[in-house]
Amino acid sequence: MKEMASAEAARDKVKRSALYRTGKKLRPLLNRYLARNSLVGNPPVFDKRLFPWTAELEAAWPVVRAELDRLLEQRTPIPALRDISPDHRRIAAGNAWQSFFLWGYGYRIDNGCRQCPETARLLSVVPGLNSAFFSILAPGAHIPRHTGVTKRIMTCHLGVMTPTPAERCRIQVGDETACWGDGQCLVFDDTYPHEVWNDTEQTRVVLLIQFKRPLRLPGRLLGDLFLGAVRHSPFVQEARRNLAAWDEAHKLLDD
Repeated sequence: MKEMASAEAARDKVKRSALYRTGKKLRPLLNRYLARNSLVGNPPVFDKRLFPWTAELEAAWPVVRAELDRLLEQRTPIPALRDISPDHRRIAAGNAWQSFFLWGYGYRIDNGCRQCPETARLLSVVPGLNSAFFSILAPGAHIPRHTGVTKRIMTCHLGVMTPTPAERCRIQVGDETACWGDGQCLVFDDTYPHEVWNDTEQTRVVLLIQFKRPLRLPGRLLGDLFLGAVRHSPFVQEARRNLAAWDEAHKLLDD
């Protein structure tokens, strides 16, 4: 049995390596093409009014905050992002960056949605929803400069628990710097190099939402093909297994 598991792990490693090399070559070309087909332009940080559904998120912020407060008050176990997503191990040190998933890579996370039902329902207003989770950044934490995978996906942060003074908790996307505010949405393109600092003594929490960029044809079809490949890649499937294992382990502990 051990030999079989070892052989499977070795095959998975080879598959990942080949996928990574191929993706690294193709992504810049694909992203330039998708940028030319974007219906909302290609800035690092967007005017949120381009996405009318953000107003609905902002209006419902108190409901989202109430469900977050309940999670924290109940001391619900929340995993470090590095323990779930193999993509983030390089930039997410220790437990400084935790993530409570409701949706991940196009898959609904039943346990997370069950614990935050109102937030889960609210996410139905987001067209092309890909991922959604409470992104929790500890006091003093720093997420080093990194880039996202594809311009088919954009990112929205709904500020849920934001530190003060605001300028000491910030994100730089490309050449633009932005701060979060409670009940405020920030929409940006994570394929630009971006970096995050929480230089306060308070925890920062945003509802991080990834959604499909509005594209004209044929860019939309090409972007969806690439996104489908990512969704079924070893990286994403490992993240799904890790999250399921985490949920099962902590369910057993609660029992």
